[in-house]
Amino acid sequence: MSSRMEAEEIFKGLSEAVIAYDEDKSVEFAKAALENDVDPTDAILKGLAHGMEKVGELFDKQEYFVPEMLACADALNAAVEILKPHLKIRSEGPQVKVVIGTVEGDIHEIGKNLVRIMFDAAGWEVYDLGGNVKLERFLEEQQKTGADVVALSALMTTSMAAIPEIIKMIKSAEPRVTVMVGGAPLSWELARKYGADGYSPNCGTAVNDTLEAIRRVREGHGSWER
Repeated sequence: MSSRMEAEEIFKGLSEAVIAYDEDKSVEFAKAALENDVDPTDAILKGLAHGMEKVGELFDKQEYFVPEMLACADALNAAVEILKPHLKIRSEGPQVKVVIGTVEGDIHEIGKNLVRIMFDAAGWEVYDLGGNVKLERFLEEQQKTGADVVALSALMTTSMAAIPEIIKMIKSAEPRVTVMVGGAPLSWELARKYGADGYSPNCGTAVNDTLEAIRRVREGHGSWER
C-alpha cells in the first residue's frame, strides 16, 4: 500500500474491507488513515460505519446472514482498535456511566455498537447489554451500576413500540436518569412523544446529544427542542 493516500481512498478501503469481512485489510487501511493524517472519527463514520450500513442492507435483503454479519463486525472492530486511541472526542463534561442496548424483539446491533464506540472514546463507562434486551433488564442494569444514562436503540418499527413502556418504567423508578433513544425508525418528534430526554440521529453526534440531554435533566427542564 502506498505511503500517501487520499482520504476518500482510505474511506473506500475501510468500507470495502468491512463489507468483505477482511480484518487484515481493515487494519491496513486504519493504519493508513493514521499515517496520512486522516481524522480517525471521519475514518470511522465515513469508512467503517458506511461499510456497516451496506452490510445491514445486505442482511435485510437476505444476501448476508448472521455469520457474515459477525465476521463484518470483527473486521470493523479490528480497525476501531487501531483508531480508537487517536479519537479526538474526549468529553470535557461529566464522566458518564451509560447502559446501552437494542430493545427486545430487535437483534440489530450495528448502530448501537457505533454509538458505544463513541461513548468509549469519550472516556465514558459503558455497560453494553447487546441486542434483543428485555425491557426490565435496562432498569435492572441501571440500578445495579448507578448509570447516569440509559440509551435505547431500535432499528425495527415493531420493536420501537416497546420504547415508551421502557421509558415509563425507568422514569418511575429513577426520575433523574437520562434516557436517550436512537435508530432508523425514530425521530426527534417520536423521541419527545415517547418521553425520552434526548435523541441522537447518528453516532457522530451521540456524545454531544447525550451531554445536552443530561444538562436538561439535571436542570429540571421538562421539555426539549431539536
